[in-house]
Amino acid sequence: MILSEKHQMMQKLFRQFAETEFTDELLDRLEETGEFDWDIHNKMAKYGMMGVKIPVEYGGQGGDSLAYALMVEEFARVSPVLSIYANTSNSLGAGPLLYCGNEEQKQKYVVPVAKGEKILVFGLTEPGAGSDAGGTLTTAVQDGDYFVLNGRKTFISGAPFADYAVIYAKTDPTQKGSKGISMFIVDMKLPGVSCGKPEAKMGIKGYPTSDIILDDVRVHKSDLLGPLHKGFATAMKTLDGGRLGMAAQALGIAQGCLDESVKYAKERKQFGKPIASFQAISFMLADMATEIEAARQLIYSTAVRKDAGDPESSRLCAMCKLFAAEMCNRVAYKAVQIHGGYGYIKEYKVERFYRDARITSIYEGTSQVQQMVISGNLLK
Repeated sequence: MILSEKHQMMQKLFRQFAETEFTDELLDRLEETGEFDWDIHNKMAKYGMMGVKIPVEYGGQGGDSLAYALMVEEFARVSPVLSIYANTSNSLGAGPLLYCGNEEQKQKYVVPVAKGEKILVFGLTEPGAGSDAGGTLTTAVQDGDYFVLNGRKTFISGAPFADYAVIYAKTDPTQKGSKGISMFIVDMKLPGVSCGKPEAKMGIKGYPTSDIILDDVRVHKSDLLGPLHKGFATAMKTLDGGRLGMAAQALGIAQGCLDESVKYAKERKQFGKPIASFQAISFMLADMATEIEAARQLIYSTAVRKDAGDPESSRLCAMCKLFAAEMCNRVAYKAVQIHGGYGYIKEYKVERFYRDARITSIYEGTSQVQQMVISGNLLK
């Protein structure tokens, strides 16, 4: 797919920003502390990246899904962690509100999120409801003009520093599975809201992840998002867009691995010549490049088809996530192998890429969940 002049310009800007602003010093600090960096967040916000895909009327840039995918890819090529900084607001954060929020909710919540002034996270997963998100145990019981929420969400990216969270809770216990679930916009400063200790993760350090605990949290009915008992469908629709973004992240990680591997293979000498001259290495690079390009074409075309209203876009987004995530892990493995012992040392970028790559086939729907979505679509 040949990018339009407009998208080529966007790609160039995203790449320049990442290569200039995502310094080694910053990346090392994120890795060491695991803490969110507000300075780079504010810098991204200044350039409108928190709202790349959000409509102009709600404070965003009004870009399309391809622009969003290009941004995530180029950022992840340098830092998978920092790609999430600009991804959340454009994906799982603002997504549910853009799909079914009323005008007042969009103005109140989406506008400051698009400008980077507030952070909104997505609270679906629970300790006992991961891939089976329909097994939600968090409850919301109506009490006059309020809903009282009780439960626990787990693995919520950005929870420790978020201003708001979209929380999914069972509002009709008589309905089974994914039915009877509603969405609520929860202010993280409300009485009864707390966060667990940030998880000590293998990778993606610098974007804290924790539980959200809800203990008799009173949420006003004005913060019910979408129709009562009908929230799960919106969660699935939001995750479609999220899968496209995560596929772009996996693509960026893989490209970063290839960049580092080509550079290293040209510089590293064994038996008196660069290892790139050995067929075993050059063929690995060829395979990596081919898989990366296949994923790129699938992701770019799916982004265009999604915005065009293609009824197959849900299946295609799942295909993007499945293929790109598994490809990313294969490429990261080969990148470390090409680097040999040095690939196992933190001083080399591929060591970090290898750890960050692993989550791509797990979060926002495991590869097996994507297979379920794809096969279910084929066999219906």
